[in-house]
Amino acid sequence: MPELPDVTVYCEALETRLAGKKLVTVKLASPFVLRSYDPPLDATFGKAVRGVRRIGKRIVLELDDALFMVIHLMIAGRLHWRGPGEKKKPQGVIATLEFENGTLYFTEAGTRKRASLTVVRGEDALKGHDPGGIEPLTSSFEQFDAALRRGNHTLKRSLTDPHLFSGIGNAYSDEILHAAKLSPLKKTQQLSEEESRRLHQATRETLASWTDILRSEAGEHFPQKVTAFREGMAVHGRYGKPCPVCDAPVQRIVYAENECNYCARCQTEGRLLADRSLSRLLKDDWPKSIDDL
Repeated sequence: MPELPDVTVYCEALETRLAGKKLVTVKLASPFVLRSYDPPLDATFGKAVRGVRRIGKRIVLELDDALFMVIHLMIAGRLHWRGPGEKKKPQGVIATLEFENGTLYFTEAGTRKRASLTVVRGEDALKGHDPGGIEPLTSSFEQFDAALRRGNHTLKRSLTDPHLFSGIGNAYSDEILHAAKLSPLKKTQQLSEEESRRLHQATRETLASWTDILRSEAGEHFPQKVTAFREGMAVHGRYGKPCPVCDAPVQRIVYAENECNYCARCQTEGRLLADRSLSRLLKDDWPKSIDDL
């Protein structure tokens, strides 16, 4: 799922192209993508874009008459821009937004139909799409620490909770925890102040750094290669490959539809974290440390 760095760069690219431009029409290729009926979709036709903003992992187009178009990419949704004269249409189009200066294609890979387009009127209605997490790049340490300690969950779960932190998902939480040298399964109530400050700094630096990297990659072009697995990441998607800090093989825990990637030597004092399925299968044969492995 595109996270804060990806969504930020998407918003910047859209702002550059759409500010002041009118939305001519919207064509839906999938009946599942539109998640609202009032105001109707055609109420947005002919309205100019007054701004583009990010709410968590959502992209919001602000239109005339206090109308907002909320785009939630979910896991497989992506955006593609085609200017005048660019005819190549991407695959998997679920919605086509035609502007007076070009076309924005909303695509989704696969058949899960999770990506969505919602139209709301007014700031109060828009707030209903905000899970309420604090902005990690601008929050103070005190705000960050208070959000962390609101419950007593693992660091991995807390960082990816949209009610606590805005825009952090599976990929960048792995990178943040590696940079902070903290176990993904450590409980928030067990954090020392020094560890919490380290995590706060790692969160800001990791998200800011990757936003700059993606911004530089896109340049003046519309972002194309939006993916959770990027060359240059320390641990995410790098299971079995050497940690860039200590060369130990990156480990992972697989759960539900996600996986957690970490370096045992850098983050867990050499201990291998139990995988819910594999460790139960191996039982006593499950290696306890990176050295046993």
